[in-house]
Amino acid sequence: MDEDMRACGVVITAALRDVKAEFRDVARLPGGPKSPIPCAMEPREAYVALNMVEHVGPVRLRHMLAHFGGDPTAILRATRSQLMAVHGIGEDTAASITGWERSVDLAGELKRVEEFGCHVVTQDDDSYPASLREIYDPPSVLYVKGTLKPADKNSVALVGSRQTTTYGLEVARKLGYQLGYTGVTVVSGGARGIDTAAHQGALTAKGRTIAVLGTGINLVFPPENAELFERIAAGGAIVSQFPFNRPADKQSFPIRNRIVAGMTLGTVVVEANLSSGALITANFATEYGRQVFAVPGRIDSPRSKGCHELIKQGAKLCEGVEDILSEFEYLFPPSNRPASPAETGTLPGLALSDNEAKAFAVLSTGDERAIDDVIRATGLPASAVSVALFSLEMKKLVRQLPGKMFLRSGGRE
Repeated sequence: MDEDMRACGVVITAALRDVKAEFRDVARLPGGPKSPIPCAMEPREAYVALNMVEHVGPVRLRHMLAHFGGDPTAILRATRSQLMAVHGIGEDTAASITGWERSVDLAGELKRVEEFGCHVVTQDDDSYPASLREIYDPPSVLYVKGTLKPADKNSVALVGSRQTTTYGLEVARKLGYQLGYTGVTVVSGGARGIDTAAHQGALTAKGRTIAVLGTGINLVFPPENAELFERIAAGGAIVSQFPFNRPADKQSFPIRNRIVAGMTLGTVVVEANLSSGALITANFATEYGRQVFAVPGRIDSPRSKGCHELIKQGAKLCEGVEDILSEFEYLFPPSNRPASPAETGTLPGLALSDNEAKAFAVLSTGDERAIDDVIRATGLPASAVSVALFSLEMKKLVRQLPGKMFLRSGGRE
């Protein structure tokens, strides 16, 4: 008799446990009596929460959105069994989503967004990069500091190694400058080396540039680029798909690279060894059907082996900005290009700033002068002279010789 009572008690306890579990599931359904999802939750907030949930990536999220009618809040309200009915969603992913409130500090994340001065862009927004929306696995959320503009559809990625040569840095700056000057948005990863030089070149030309980070948007990596990131955000944008405080790791950079390749018309690899992450970006660009360019280097330089390998595989050899623009010229509307000399009657590229005019006046056609001489003669800070000489070189008014020696190119007195 006692054994029968104990057995009956076990059955009753199990039944009550099942009823409680079922009630919790019902409470999560739309219109349920105690839904844990606030009725006022916006889709944007739901996207932010889902972006922070473990095991939920862009592909799985796309499947779930298709299943739940495109409503991200419905995903957070769904029961475990409802989630597991979606293609590609297993027990671990379903458990992570149903328990999202225990692992995700959504209120804290939204507060961090506001305090940091950035904003969140989703695929439902017009400002979401159109080219990025076309790839197989576009990020559901982009944290943006600065602005994304419609003209950014005409963008080109300039990427390369962190460990680079003087040649590589000079080429990256020149290409960044020339693309920025012609109205093309320069996209790169904000890293040391080629990335930094590409951003600097675009900024010198007063063009737009976008840095896509492999960390949370609030983390500056590398630390020495803090000022550069501020300049980029002021005239372009800093972008990340990662939540706040996400550190860099071996996984985050390939994820970042797919965004760089996905949001641009083409990728230019300026300098890269065979193990460079820039080759991952080039592979993504090929996968997405975008043009890949590679800048040749010395045949005995390990820093150029990656570029040479890309050229062997069919990448377009890039010797200058003309090689890039010739591929995309038909895509650039006149409104996104500077006025031509025929339209203005002047050569806009030859207009000099005050600092450029001072540096140019010091130089002559026949005698080269060291950069230190130019600094002394103009009375300008060394950094200002460096920028002025670089701009003059881009305008083909000045030539730089070995040893940081400069002279006029001729053709303007």
